[in-house]
Amino acid sequence: MFEASDLIPIFGVVLSLSIPIVAIVMVFITSIKKKNRDTELRLALVQQGTDAETAKLLIEEQAEKHNKYSSLRWACVLIGAGLGALCNGLCGVDTEDVYFWIAIGAGMGFGLLISFIVEYKLTKKEQQEQSEA
Repeated sequence: MFEASDLIPIFGVVLSLSIPIVAIVMVFITSIKKKNRDTELRLALVQQGTDAETAKLLIEEQAEKHNKYSSLRWACVLIGAGLGALCNGLCGVDTEDVYFWIAIGAGMGFGLLISFIVEYKLTKKEQQEQSEA
């Protein structure tokens, strides 16, 4: 009927389709458990005499501080990776060679270094402007 070599592609397709489904289900389960845990904790705080609003503030997670330079950082990293790949192409390095990946990694590291320098200078400039104002 079926040979083992015929089942491998079917098995691969089934697994590749089941991974996102399992991930989505796990995210929903985790969020529901977190909400239940927060509700129970809030109720316990209220029973001990804490104000409902204070209990809510104690349980709420602090919003993550948005890094306004994250797009600059990603742009520099991707430009560095592109320059590393361009150098590989110009030098004729094969993709199976370890030097291909070293050059791309070095380009990404160089991009992060440039991003750090630019962020540092912009932050310093903003701090000077704020201290002058």
